[in-house]
Amino acid sequence: MNLKKTEIETPALLVDLDVMEQNLQTMARFFCSRPAKLRPHFKNHRVLELAARQLEHGAIGITCARLWQAERLANFGIRDILIANEIAGEAPVRRFVELSREVPVLVAVDNPKVVADMARLARDRKVEVNVLVDVDLGLKRCGLPPGGPAAGLARTVVESGLRFRGLMGYEGHLQPLLPGPDKERVVTEAMQGLARTKTLIESAGIPVGIVSCGGTGDYSIAGAYAGVTENQAGSYLLMDTWYAPFAPDFKVALSVLATVISKTPGERLVVDAGCKVISGERGLPSVKGIAGLKLKALHAEHAPIEIQDPAVGVEVGDKIEIAVHYHDGTINLHRQMHGVRNGEVECVFQIEQ
Repeated sequence: MNLKKTEIETPALLVDLDVMEQNLQTMARFFCSRPAKLRPHFKNHRVLELAARQLEHGAIGITCARLWQAERLANFGIRDILIANEIAGEAPVRRFVELSREVPVLVAVDNPKVVADMARLARDRKVEVNVLVDVDLGLKRCGLPPGGPAAGLARTVVESGLRFRGLMGYEGHLQPLLPGPDKERVVTEAMQGLARTKTLIESAGIPVGIVSCGGTGDYSIAGAYAGVTENQAGSYLLMDTWYAPFAPDFKVALSVLATVISKTPGERLVVDAGCKVISGERGLPSVKGIAGLKLKALHAEHAPIEIQDPAVGVEVGDKIEIAVHYHDGTINLHRQMHGVRNGEVECVFQIEQ
């Protein structure tokens, strides 16, 4: 593109392509020889081209959080899609059924009323609808308890005429635990809940083809557990500084490029990147690659940075990078992401809105 990183108009979202590709390959190597496969989460980057790259590196399909994301993925030509979230209400369920006419998209369910609505609309339109029963593995968000409640809904799905494909669970509360024996124990216990539910459903003569779970923080535990068929890791590709300690196999690839617009010598710098372009939801981000500077706050359009080392040679007009601390919240603020390698812009990714 013949554009240097230092020539990008700020503030701007950057991705280090070398780091991102290393993350991509690390995850692909883990799953390439295992029974379980990767179904990465689209919500973490929301870039159709990156979803395609993940498929090229062995992913069996894509996970997403919203119906509109599934529609964009399907329009892009991706056919193996899981909406790892509940859909409720007449209009959204109708849209899902219509999408199912074009693509065999999967969706999570945890409520018999939704199952009944889906079955009615699917019968009316003569469409086969594929569902996974959502199992609460302790996150206490969506899903039914393991065992009898989840198995009961699986029977309801089959009796309603929908196509029951399997189970989904997300042990999201276990992702932000440091690696070690305690994490292995609690993740294994969560997987046992899924396995117990699978056995109970199969004992009723209902096949369970899919067991989908996991994330970046526990991919090596959940992804290696017997009976798990797919892992929904997503953060691994771009990473952020909040998640990195819990998933040390992957490195932070995202930053926001900012320009120093003010300097009080020996006291502070101010850059043109505030909370409108970088999330502070899980804590303040940090200056990338320059020791002696500490970001102190995020205002709407500014970020004051304390000069802790007066020898730091950063002046007004210079551009610096702020490492992204929470990438889901930050990507949501941008329409594009500049792919950078060796100081030059190699590509610009469009972020789906």
